Amino acid sequence: MTIHKEGRTYLIVFLMVFIALNVGTYYWVHPIIFKLVLTVSVIFYGLVLQFFRNPTRKIIKDPANILAPADGKIVVVEETEEQEYFHGRRVQISIFMSPINVHCNRMPVAGKVAYFKYHPGKYLVAWHPKSSTENERTTMVIRREEKEEVLVRQIAGAVARRIKWYVKEGDVLGQGDEFGFIKFGSRVDVFLPVGTEIMVKPGEKAIAGKTVLAVFA
Repeated sequence: MTIHKEGRTYLIVFLMVFIALNVGTYYWVHPIIFKLVLTVSVIFYGLVLQFFRNPTRKIIKDPANILAPADGKIVVVEETEEQEYFHGRRVQISIFMSPINVHCNRMPVAGKVAYFKYHPGKYLVAWHPKSSTENERTTMVIRREEKEEVLVRQIAGAVARRIKWYVKEGDVLGQGDEFGFIKFGSRVDVFLPVGTEIMVKPGEKAIAGKTVLAVFA
């Protein structure tokens, strides 16, 4: 278990603020208030610490499998129109990431980044039907050697307003490699070819790099 690089600055700043706050309340405020401030500080810091945790995971790579790109709850499994890149029917699987989930995003399949685009936008709640097309988001298309293409979309939510990505068009990554991070609650959509065998359903829990979302036919 390590702390993700996206959280190190936050943790240092919060630690300095909490130390100053607690030292000040210890010397100049009533002891009861100091104990309350100390308790709140420890709880809040613990929450931030767990949010930026980055557990080590053994990825079982299989070119036939599409792995979950994010930790969280599966909220959508349906056939829909994908209008940005494919302009046609695709199977959409959406994973909602709450603030208590690990927020590293991992490659669902190995391949080349054939398309990548960042979209500024709104900050609707992540489960809103229009969040996939109107919120701040990134769209990445991974082209496998077998020529199938998988689209992955990072979506910012009402709280998460910091999408990070570490890829660009032309990059080649392995299955399970980290490609991004979303801070403080969010959603990730995956769009697959129609006919792909789906292995999950709404309400189930997904673990990035571990849960098999679907299998190529």
